[in-house]
Amino acid sequence: MNEAGAWTEERVELLKKLWSDGLSASQIAAELGSVTRNAVIGKVHRLGLSGRAKNPAAASTPRAAAPRKAPTRSPSHPMGGPSSNPGAMTRGANALAPQYAPEPEAQAEPEPAPSEDVVIPFSERVTIMDLREYMCRWPMGDPTTAEFRFCGSRSQTGLPYCSYHSRIAYQPAADRRRDRSKVRA
Repeated sequence: MNEAGAWTEERVELLKKLWSDGLSASQIAAELGSVTRNAVIGKVHRLGLSGRAKNPAAASTPRAAAPRKAPTRSPSHPMGGPSSNPGAMTRGANALAPQYAPEPEAQAEPEPAPSEDVVIPFSERVTIMDLREYMCRWPMGDPTTAEFRFCGSRSQTGLPYCSYHSRIAYQPAADRRRDRSKVRA
């Protein structure tokens, strides 16, 4: 510290008095002059000054607990239990998920029925070790079991799947747009 801001005995005593009176480090620095707030904080810690008197104004006027205001808007999650309306509440990772109305079952399109040439016997399915570049890579079964296999039929040129599985995997763009419009309605 420079000569002007040297910690003399008088300045240290004044610091101790102001600190015990409850002044802030900034107020003490202004009172002492030529020292910064950080210098005051450092000196306080080096002196080991800890216990501070409460601000006399704050100690004389006890705080009255202010009454809480009633919420101005309704809560974002209703408090009704699952028995009140099970489909109404969304929780967890789905809290911001869009809610869609269920489609009537009369409009549901039937899934394409596999033709006879697409049904592959288990003995003709291939494991990952037997899979070749020209074979269909459509997974069949549970990957965690030993019975997991791939379709293995002849794949279409440039595609990883046979013609049947390509129709499932790749939908025309018009069909995808139509499906989205059903969801929004």
